[in-house]
Amino acid sequence: MKFSVIIPVFDRPEELGELLQSLTTQRFTDFEVVVIEDGSTLDSSSVVEEFRDKFPIQYLVQSNTGQGFARNNGMKIAQADFFVILDSDVILPQDYLLRLSDAIESRNLDAFGGPDASDKDFSSMQKAMDFAMTSFWTTGGIRGKMKDPSKYQARGFNMGVSRSVFEITGGFVDPNQGEDIEWSIRIKKAGFKLELVQEAFVYHKRKNTLSSFAKQAFSFGRNRVNVSRYHPGAIKLVHWLPTAFLLFSLSIPLFYFLSHPLFQLSMGVFLIWTLGVILSSSIQNNSAKVGFLSWITSVAQLWSYGLGLPLELLRKNIKS
Repeated sequence: MKFSVIIPVFDRPEELGELLQSLTTQRFTDFEVVVIEDGSTLDSSSVVEEFRDKFPIQYLVQSNTGQGFARNNGMKIAQADFFVILDSDVILPQDYLLRLSDAIESRNLDAFGGPDASDKDFSSMQKAMDFAMTSFWTTGGIRGKMKDPSKYQARGFNMGVSRSVFEITGGFVDPNQGEDIEWSIRIKKAGFKLELVQEAFVYHKRKNTLSSFAKQAFSFGRNRVNVSRYHPGAIKLVHWLPTAFLLFSLSIPLFYFLSHPLFQLSMGVFLIWTLGVILSSSIQNNSAKVGFLSWITSVAQLWSYGLGLPLELLRKNIKS
């Protein structure tokens, strides 16, 4: 068996059902599925049973450990030579596993990370959140559109490793906080080949509200600091760009009240960015509504991440 698809799930049986359904349509069929029920109160046993005759599937029920350790437990019982790790809120295109298999073989990969996208059937808000997380106009471009794929740090919603990578590196060492980025760095330090496979994208069906989306982005900023606990130097200049954007945005009303000559310049730059976001998203999604919502989600994503990183650094330094 070539692939073991590892899926941790917590209180999301309906979501899991959509992902498993997309696995039934895969053109590449040499795979099994391992579902890890991570301490859920809404269990997915009935959903798993619906797919018993569709493909080999293992169902592990455990007390809550966090998604990183749940994935480790899934990989321990997996049967295949390569583990594909997915979050329960993604849906796979028909050619996902086929494209992944071709890339692993042709590029001799030990591990991979893949990007996310929005499907045409997603809601306007889901498309706007996807734009904020993947666009050139935010920091999202580093999630799936890199010129050098070897610099990519895989994200847990769409990544994978060979069995030997898992056995030698030991898997995730943190349950929730930037655990995927930490493992990506450690995989490369161990000499394994991890690259972005841009064609192996998933549809990321986020169920966030705007408020929970902002909280998630805030946690991403904090998580980068957590990664630096394991890997000093993990915080690079690019990770400070959201904080710079936040400070820049806050300076505009200050310049206005002070009648500072920089007000017009800063306001002009902000308007250019705003128009770029709205027009790019409107054209990409063929919807002015999604374009406007993308501006809101982009601001929320940048401000929240930009606040999370320095606050966590401050908290860490005070605590130490």
